[in-house]
Amino acid sequence: MEKKIAYLVQWLQEKVANAGVKGLVVGVSGGIDSAVVAYLIKRAFPENSLGVIMPCKSSAVDKKDALLVIEGCTLKHIEIDLTETHDGLFSIIKNQISKEDWSTSNETLNDANLRARLRMSTLYSLATNYNYLVVGTDNAAEWHTGYFTKYGDGGVDLVPLVHLTKTEVREMAYHLGVPKAVIEKAPSAGLWEGQTDENEMGTTYQVIDQFLKGEQVAQTDLEIINKLHQRSAHKRQLAAAPDKGKL
Repeated sequence: MEKKIAYLVQWLQEKVANAGVKGLVVGVSGGIDSAVVAYLIKRAFPENSLGVIMPCKSSAVDKKDALLVIEGCTLKHIEIDLTETHDGLFSIIKNQISKEDWSTSNETLNDANLRARLRMSTLYSLATNYNYLVVGTDNAAEWHTGYFTKYGDGGVDLVPLVHLTKTEVREMAYHLGVPKAVIEKAPSAGLWEGQTDENEMGTTYQVIDQFLKGEQVAQTDLEIINKLHQRSAHKRQLAAAPDKGKL
């Protein structure tokens, strides 16, 4: 595991050097994936790394766990509360659409995705200010199933965990010394009260990890995973463009 960590640290350093920037920034949510990235960027750039806590209708537990991570790896951090900004923008958008056209069935998802995209914009504003790159936190399971917001938490410069299963991320977290409370909490994007990744996806990270390793999984889970992968294909591609040869 130490070899994997050393490789990722070196890879992060090389990407920063190649981009001609100074360091790295990551949003710290209180979850295991962002915790591992926080520890990695601190190793890669002890003096030029930044963790950002961005409350936005977030639970107090998530903020507490995010601070545990920050303290655990002694990462420089900043907190920017986006609640007022989100509520203001969401209200403006909603009020400009007639009641007949407003989709109440999509409102919860719409609300959550706007929060993710505001966080992305905040990270890039900070990255521009400090001349840093934005580091993402998606693991292999999230990337394969598309369990991220397009141009939200999926809008980043680097994805160091994208080839690691959730199980491998957890193993790395233990090795790095991530607080146990963060490692063992139920994975959640913190989008709404009681929300968990696995309930929303309809399967578990353990099953997805088994699938990604080429192991056999139950037919029901296989169908869910394939459906999630196909439905989210657009998230893993550049914006669709017409055939240049026909123009």
